[in-house]
Amino acid sequence: MRATDRAARAAGVTVTDVGPGRAVATMTVGPDHANGHGVCHGGYLFLLADAAMAYACNAHGVSTLATGADIAFLRPARAGEVLSAEAVERSLAGRSGLYDVTVRTGDGTAVAEFRGRTRQVPGLAPPPPA
Repeated sequence: MRATDRAARAAGVTVTDVGPGRAVATMTVGPDHANGHGVCHGGYLFLLADAAMAYACNAHGVSTLATGADIAFLRPARAGEVLSAEAVERSLAGRSGLYDVTVRTGDGTAVAEFRGRTRQVPGLAPPPPA
């Protein structure tokens, strides 16, 4: 999955730990991640959390897609901060999953809380590597 995840790679997201129902992804906030207020754009925080969830839910070995998600931004993230998103599976019932992801700074301060919903799509073929 990593080989074809061009969006996460382009944003500087790195997956540092993964297993069935769990994953950790990191990203250093760079100048290109900043919004008009000079802090990390919420879209990048969402992307980081979504990427962690994607690796957690796909680690079961069945192609899985997000069906929806909500995010609460708790505090701004600034350029130079290394963010870590830890995804944890809360429920997997049939083909539907529920995941919580906390995005934190290096000192453990919570930046965002994300809750995502997923659906397994058996047989979905990944695109060829870019």
